[in-house]
Amino acid sequence: MEGMALGKDYATQECSIARALEIVGERWTLLVVRDALYGVRRYNDFLVHLGIPRAVLAARLQTLTAEGILEKRRYQESPPRDEYVLTERGIALWPTLRALGAWGREHFTDGRLRYFRHADCGTELGPYGECARCGTIVPVADVVMEPGPGLDPDPVDPISRALLKPRRLLEPMETDQA
Repeated sequence: MEGMALGKDYATQECSIARALEIVGERWTLLVVRDALYGVRRYNDFLVHLGIPRAVLAARLQTLTAEGILEKRRYQESPPRDEYVLTERGIALWPTLRALGAWGREHFTDGRLRYFRHADCGTELGPYGECARCGTIVPVADVVMEPGPGLDPDPVDPISRALLKPRRLLEPMETDQA
């Protein structure tokens, strides 16, 4: 194997996981989708909250838009400004992110950072996004995210400050930044 370069794609893999990783396998991509689920829509808000290099963010947003995971929408004409909104295809990544978060919390985190509850009854979601009380899988738009004791109580950026209050997933994030 010496001298063989690692391929940039999984073309030889007959596997749906490999195909999905072609789109969402880069390390920043799922964090961009996570923030979009939290209601982040504007370039500067992604930039500040993620601490991601500008060129990387621009490339990730372009790929996610091209793949139909995000939709670019104009929210201001002068000067022209766009926001990025999750599509149904993007929202369908919620179970993956929820499971990855639960796995990370179980194996790598000391403190509980967030709770996800059913908006209708307040019950914390189970491992598959289910509400034990109502006996249903809870749609993303009916999930309330609440801060846990492991979060920094005095974060620097405006997105992290906004996430210190309970909020529904997908609800547009409003910040003071243009």
